[in-house]
Amino acid sequence: MMTCTNHTNALVSTALALALATALPAPASAQRVEEQASFDFVIKGISAATLSFSGVQDGNRYAVSGVVKSAGLAALFRKISYTAEARGAVSGSKYTPASYTETSDNGKRKSQSKMSYSRGVPSAVQYTPPREGRDKDVNPASQGGTVDTLTALYAILRDVDAGQECKVSLKMYDGRYVSTIAVSNPKKKGDGVICSGQYRRVDGFKPEEMAERTKFPFTVRYVPLGDGRMQVTEVVMQSIYGNAALKRR
Repeated sequence: MMTCTNHTNALVSTALALALATALPAPASAQRVEEQASFDFVIKGISAATLSFSGVQDGNRYAVSGVVKSAGLAALFRKISYTAEARGAVSGSKYTPASYTETSDNGKRKSQSKMSYSRGVPSAVQYTPPREGRDKDVNPASQGGTVDTLTALYAILRDVDAGQECKVSLKMYDGRYVSTIAVSNPKKKGDGVICSGQYRRVDGFKPEEMAERTKFPFTVRYVPLGDGRMQVTEVVMQSIYGNAALKRR
């Protein structure tokens, strides 16, 4: 669910991202912060996949790994998996990736992609096996300031200090597609907070994909952990397959 297909990218990034940038300020004492989380990805009430990530922020550096696997009925028809790793720097609300790798298995073939960065600009995208270019391919050199999909998911789904919910605005580039994701407008609901979000296709998509739909709204729900921190428990979205949600395990 990291990058390989347009639909996967849209769903995960929208969660998603789907995806899928709660910009967590670097801890004042520069302490090491580690966290892990697992979510069920549900479409129309049916479990379709699981999303898990493990991340660490140490001062102004971060590293995160993520795994998406088909589950439930979807796994009976085809076992699909995506694993990815990203690392880079974080300063306030800004994430600057240094590297991103992804390995995917769509049930028919396995592939790997790697993306490196130079001062925040994607400088190289490698695919194994090689992937044919397209007329709509986006030049990596034009995508300075973007983040990879996994970094966006980590930033959205990680725990934050109370009062820091709903502060997301990121532009993503996965080697082929350019999109944006934003989360804002916090509203109290019980002892939690609900945020409004939107994933939007920008560039690299086929004309028919852009004609089909470009905007995917979603909501993010936070609940208090009891230590002054807030945790995402659910992301609800409208996908091209119908109503979908990420639900924390």
